[in-house]
This record gives sequence, C-alpha cells and structure tokens, in this order.
Amino acid sequence: MLLDADGVVIVDRVTERLRMSKVQLAETIGLSPETLQRSTRAAAPRTQMRVRELLEIVQRVSAWAGGEAQAVAWYRGEPIPAFGDRTAESLVKEGRAAAVRDYLDHVALGGFA
Repeated sequence: MLLDADGVVIVDRVTERLRMSKVQLAETIGLSPETLQRSTRAAAPRTQMRVRELLEIVQRVSAWAGGEAQAVAWYRGEPIPAFGDRTAESLVKEGRAAAVRDYLDHVALGGFA
C-alpha cells in the first residue's frame, strides 16, 4: 500500500517500489531533492500531486511496457512524437500531466502516436 490512513502517498514506499532514491524521485517529478527529505514537505499538496501523477502514468503504461521498471524507463526516456519528441517526464515537470493522460487515452483507443 502506497498510501497512509489519511490518503497521503508515502514517499519511502514509492521509492522502494520504483527502485529509486528520493533524489531520483524528486528529479523525476521536477522537485528539489530536499522536498522529499522532510515529511511535511513530502506531504504538501504540490508534492503529492506530482507523485500521484507519476504513479498514475506508470500504472497506465506498465501493462504494455512490460512492468513497472519498463514503464518508469518509458516515462523518463521515451520521446513522444505528438509532443515534439518530449518525454512524459518533461511534460509532467511542466504541469502537463493531463496532456500525457489524454495522449495515453488516445493510444489506448487505437489512435496513433
């Protein structure tokens, strides 16, 4: 379970599950590494939103990517032609997670990348 009783994403569990350090996770979601070092900052709404966006996208991609590790690799490094070969990671860092979700919906319905 990645959430505590109050519905807050537990960063330590996310890093363990995705096999990355807090520094790597922070870089992946576009936050400073210090953000995830303190529990109060890790529980802040902006931080929680970014972690949830990452988790949602990784979950949606993992089925066709071959697992969570491959989904994280896709998220971080696969250029998406529809976005000028930018990665999901770069789009989420800019606050465009909704665009990535829309893209994934489009592909899931049989649309072309």
